[in-house]
Amino acid sequence: MRRPNGLARAAVRFKPASFAGTFLALMTAALVVTACGVLLETGLRASVPPERYARAQVVAAADQNVRVVTGSGEDREEEATPLPDTARMDAGLAAKAARAPGVAAAIPDVTFPVHLAKDVLTAHGWGSHAFTGTSLTTGSAPRDGDVVVDAATARAAKAGVGDTLRLETATGARDFRLSGLARPGPGDTAREAGPLAWFTDAQAPALAGHPGTADAVAVLARPGTGTGALADAVGKALAGSGVQVHSGKDRGAVEDPGLGYAKVTLFGIGGSFGGIAALVAVFTAAGTVALSVSQRAREFALLRAVGATPRQIRRAVASEALLVAPLAGLLGSLPGIGLAHWWFGQLQDRGAIPEAVRVHVSGLPVLVAVGIGLLTALGAGWAAGRRPARIKPGQALSEASAERRWIGPVRTVLGVGAVVGGAALTGVAASAAGDDAAGAALGVVMCFMLAVALLGPLIARACAALFGLPLRGAGPAAHLAAANSRANARRLASAITPLVLATAFASTLVFMNTSETHIAGQQLRAGITADHVVTAPGGLPPDAVERAARAPGVDAAVGLLGTQVLVPVGSGEFKDVQGASVQGVSGSAAAFAKVEDLDVREGRVDRIGTDRIAIDRTLAATAHVRVGDRLPLHLPDGTKQAPEVVAVYARGLGLATVTMDRASLAPHVTSGFDSTLLVHGGTERALGALGEVTDASGYATGKDRDARVGAWTSNTMAAVLGGFAAVAAANTLVMTVLSRRGELGALRLVGGTRRQVLAMLRWEGLLVWVAGIVLGSAIAAATLVPMMRGTTGALPYVPPLLYGGMAAATGGLALLAVTVPGRGVLRRRG
Repeated sequence: MRRPNGLARAAVRFKPASFAGTFLALMTAALVVTACGVLLETGLRASVPPERYARAQVVAAADQNVRVVTGSGEDREEEATPLPDTARMDAGLAAKAARAPGVAAAIPDVTFPVHLAKDVLTAHGWGSHAFTGTSLTTGSAPRDGDVVVDAATARAAKAGVGDTLRLETATGARDFRLSGLARPGPGDTAREAGPLAWFTDAQAPALAGHPGTADAVAVLARPGTGTGALADAVGKALAGSGVQVHSGKDRGAVEDPGLGYAKVTLFGIGGSFGGIAALVAVFTAAGTVALSVSQRAREFALLRAVGATPRQIRRAVASEALLVAPLAGLLGSLPGIGLAHWWFGQLQDRGAIPEAVRVHVSGLPVLVAVGIGLLTALGAGWAAGRRPARIKPGQALSEASAERRWIGPVRTVLGVGAVVGGAALTGVAASAAGDDAAGAALGVVMCFMLAVALLGPLIARACAALFGLPLRGAGPAAHLAAANSRANARRLASAITPLVLATAFASTLVFMNTSETHIAGQQLRAGITADHVVTAPGGLPPDAVERAARAPGVDAAVGLLGTQVLVPVGSGEFKDVQGASVQGVSGSAAAFAKVEDLDVREGRVDRIGTDRIAIDRTLAATAHVRVGDRLPLHLPDGTKQAPEVVAVYARGLGLATVTMDRASLAPHVTSGFDSTLLVHGGTERALGALGEVTDASGYATGKDRDARVGAWTSNTMAAVLGGFAAVAAANTLVMTVLSRRGELGALRLVGGTRRQVLAMLRWEGLLVWVAGIVLGSAIAAATLVPMMRGTTGALPYVPPLLYGGMAAATGGLALLAVTVPGRGVLRRRG
């Protein structure tokens, strides 16, 4: 008798078709796992080189994250959430840092926008020239009431040294004397392509709207002072202030706050989505491996009949996995790295990741992908080959000739448990709201998918009985297809399971986004009752509300300052921080009532003011607050507040989750310019000088466009995961057709024509497609309905053409997967 590994090599060599499907399944699984692993590792290691602070050896800045701590002792965990805006530090700390040993200079740095006519200038304090390399070309450094600009800006404004420039700042419009022209250095032009302006270090924070503060303090070293020693000295000097000291690559994170969000995005794709993708890959690859092993049950039975021991059979199966899985994993990892690069590049093009961040590729994701594939192949092969290896040879031959009707008791109990768990979570999601509903809904889809994987043969037999009923009256080929499906439920389940996975996950991801976009658009169109909506790149002038109110025919003008706040939610081990959109409202309550309808459900919007806010009902449910309660939150720069909730409304998804007084919000953002102006009455022509004028419908269309760009990541996840599962389903169908050469040949011998046999295969493919679409859609509905009810109060929105296109694509793939190999088999049969 040959050695088991010799049997494995012979099986792979002389029956390559039996292993081609397994190889493809493991290869595509490695592709998805590698891509997600590369993005995850990139998110963990992402950094940006310092550019503005390249000449400053050390940079001190406030913590740019909200940190949530759970657990204690060894179980203590800390999660950091990036702030929506810049957290500022006391500018007076620069003097403390300057007194530290080895410090040559400590310069407070401020960055803020100002308007010159229709141009938006990026402004700084003049002291920053010491580390940016900016130098005067004409004139002198600014004094209070002066400004220095670059030469291109001066030419555009047709101004020279000594002339007056009227600039609009967060504190209002003012005239400044142009004291000099400057040539921007590398630190000022690194990430800023627009025009520049410089004010005195004392005046800049006040003009930015944040007197007495600085974005950061750049520390320059004396000759001979090492970076490590300097950082330690500055850290000791600023101890107890809450300021963090950065050196090396960490300086880049201070000047580019987008890095924090990039890490969150990449971790979400590579970690959260990657975990789901890995689970789906294991499910589908394991099913394919199990199918491959079960198709050779007769061979194992014959080996048992001629004297092979159970141990030898198990070793042969394990050796086959060792021969196929590593190579498949390595070959799949290469396009996986390519997919990660493409995905990363698309995110950069959409502004989700700073241009300076680079993809980090190491051998770790490849090793993980190969390891997962190998363990999946070994585990699935062991499970599928366990019974033919341990039963008696005669019984093995008997079972090889007819499919077992039932699955094992352990598998049945686990599958029923998954169904019960999914049903229970559906009830939880239906009764919850906000993030609680979304979290429960994720558990729903995972439980039901686990149930499909475990109870596949039973579900397939039920589907064959139910969907096969119409086939019995559709002709001999259809009747035979229905009979084959009932008799070979395990074979049918191997094809249905990945198709259900593809439909369920793709539908959940895609239609969750279409639902939110559709409902947000409806709320926005219904909520904006203004006749005109005015917007401008870089923000509106600070006096836009007053100018609009003076326009002929205008009876109400309200400015909106849009940004985000962070709201702590949960308790105990489930603490988290949730981002919420916020609009700061200027003007009277009467004017606001004429331009926006929040659909108030409790309380009164006219009570909004200092330390009083209104919130959307979804946030109210998530944070467990009502009218009269106080809602703890972090303003955009991290400042903690707990304002009173004076109203709860229903149009937060389309308008803003939080509505508050603009005066309370403006000091906590970098740009104090309103993003939107709502006007009731007046004419478009009269308002045109303030910015781009549109109506509620046009404004909603623009917001929808932004939402579509933001939805790209979700749709890409759906395409990657759904495409992988669909390919796995097609691969399984091809394997089943190729394994039925004898059966198809027998049909030809008893008088079946080639056309009739192909028709039977098409009917079988159609049955698989219908079963997969119906089950997958049912799981997606069980997930989406409670989720959307809890988060938006409405049913999911499923565009018919989009759903039809997805269904048609999977149906076409299923029919192609049975027709092409079927034609090949029948052609060889003559």
